[in-house]
Amino acid sequence: MKYYITALVFILTISLSYSQTSPEDKLGTWYTYFGNHRISNKLSIVAGGEIWAYEPTTNLNLFLAKVGLNYHINNKLKVELGYSFLDIDKSIESIEGSHTFENRISEQITYKHKLSNLPIDHRFRIEHRMFNLREGHSTKHRLRYRVGTKIKLNKLFFIRIKNEVLSTIEDDFSTANRFYTALGINLSKSCNLQLGYLNRYLFKKDINLHRLQVGLFIKTDHRKKKA
Repeated sequence: MKYYITALVFILTISLSYSQTSPEDKLGTWYTYFGNHRISNKLSIVAGGEIWAYEPTTNLNLFLAKVGLNYHINNKLKVELGYSFLDIDKSIESIEGSHTFENRISEQITYKHKLSNLPIDHRFRIEHRMFNLREGHSTKHRLRYRVGTKIKLNKLFFIRIKNEVLSTIEDDFSTANRFYTALGINLSKSCNLQLGYLNRYLFKKDINLHRLQVGLFIKTDHRKKKA
């Protein structure tokens, strides 16, 4: 356990030291809520949303609402079909300050396994992004791969670490990278709160965005229990 904590501190220190060279001087925040609701042995529904802000309480950057249907192939593997609506505001970056609205359809595969005693989760997602712009409509397609782990400290606390690479096909696979680490608190058996740091690096623009993240995650099980 001491090794895992030391590794976490080391990775976080590297990320924060690298972030000092970022051209953006604002420390923003991502607020996240997602619920996963099991309705049968094979099906579950995911619903939730995110709010991104350039500063902790001001300068809205993005609002996202999502709903998805999961099919559980087995305990380790599941697939999902999802729909998201996004309102993107880049007024802090653009003089025009116009909103961009996006309708997004996604397909994803999630796989979980253990490496020694360390739980590992993989997520591969394909997104079809349909933008409603001032000058018209456009569509882009994006590939995303995320790998992560959850390190249990005790019954109350855990550490969540994940890294995701995103590639937009139309932009010559222009990529971004998101590294996330957080302290998780188990509020109950079905609910946890995560307080963390997210580093979002945009390769094409060569900038780092640094975000504090507050996330609330719940799980419910609506399957009928056997008598």
